[in-house]
Amino acid sequence: MQNNKIAPEVLAPAGTLEKLKVAIKYGADAVYIGGQAYGLRSRAGNFSFEEMAEGVAFAKAHDAKVYVAANMVTHEGNEDGAGEWFRTLRDIGISAVIVSDPALIAICAAEAPGLAIHLSTQASATNYETLEFWRQLGLERVVLAREVSMEELAEIRRHTSVEIEAFVHGAMCISYSGRCVLSNYMSMRDANRGGCSQSCRWKYDLYDMPFGQERKSIKGEIPEEFSMSAVDMSMIDHIPDMIENGVNSLKIEGRMKSIHYVSTVAMTYKKAINAYLESPETFEAVKQDLVDELWKVAQRELDTGFYYGIPDENKQLFGARRKIPEYKFVGEVVDFDAEQMVATIRQRNVITEGDSIEFYGPGFRHVETTIKNLRLAENDEHVDRAPNPMELLHIDVPFAVEKGDMIRKNGAGLINLYNETTGTSKTIRANA
Repeated sequence: MQNNKIAPEVLAPAGTLEKLKVAIKYGADAVYIGGQAYGLRSRAGNFSFEEMAEGVAFAKAHDAKVYVAANMVTHEGNEDGAGEWFRTLRDIGISAVIVSDPALIAICAAEAPGLAIHLSTQASATNYETLEFWRQLGLERVVLAREVSMEELAEIRRHTSVEIEAFVHGAMCISYSGRCVLSNYMSMRDANRGGCSQSCRWKYDLYDMPFGQERKSIKGEIPEEFSMSAVDMSMIDHIPDMIENGVNSLKIEGRMKSIHYVSTVAMTYKKAINAYLESPETFEAVKQDLVDELWKVAQRELDTGFYYGIPDENKQLFGARRKIPEYKFVGEVVDFDAEQMVATIRQRNVITEGDSIEFYGPGFRHVETTIKNLRLAENDEHVDRAPNPMELLHIDVPFAVEKGDMIRKNGAGLINLYNETTGTSKTIRANA
């Protein structure tokens, strides 16, 4: 049975030009990037105008779009030059800018006509009246606040025609819609102007503070490390709800994440959408595979954020993690000799003869093998271990692979053995 629902856009993060190309190759319909001004990721590999132009050309060649995040909160003087900057983005071919500050929205609308504006999640849009307000001001899309529930999302969709973009995967800021000043005070870096040091994810000791004369000495120290680090969001199980409720764009967080993360997550959400649009039964048949795939790159536990209820203390990372990935990204295919059945790979982490590995590629392709006949590409010299990142290597493979395929090492990670009764854990190597 063919599903008549419209396919939502897979919107992937792209912190660098390399990540932009990888995301699109692995299924992203659009990517969002940062420029060298007005963004909230000052430490990401923000794009020059020349890199933007190359990224736009690549995207257009693959029927994809490029958006630029310009979602900083402007203080006096920060808006100087914004009009020219927005015009340059428009002329380069950027499809839209993602903005939260009303001053920047007004400047862009007035001085760069023709450049679409999307409202950033930083603006905390949580009801349809808000979406209608921005639609009437000319914005074509609103990125919902991450605090919106699925029930609220459905109600919003029923009352407005504006495009809805909603987060489906990635890190969750501990503060409301990401508007936090903790970093400002802990490290003198303004989170709302691109300098967030993620102070909430630092480790802290928790103390039971004494009173009276005992105040001279701190007693009651609790040895457990404590932090405000939220678990990550993953809505892969609930793609049907997102589609049925008319979400136009499924947004993935992570402009500072690796190509391993970007490729895996973009590929997996694209597979999920296509499966559900084919039929609900097709989606159910592959759902567990999709969940398992995302755990291969998860660095924190995964949950559904605010979509199905307000997160409680179980949605925070207190002390030991209950699950750690067993896979490590070790390389990518840069060439394949079909006659000799030899893959040339660019190494990213340590590779050893005999390692169990998985190749994966666009379209949710997966094949497993072991490292055999490991050699240096420059002279074909056999080595038992390759420890140098970005080195080119040769390996024999029993099946065809493609340029751009990624390689994971299986059993390379750590496992937490967590006892829910006692709340204690022991960390061991996966292959121990």
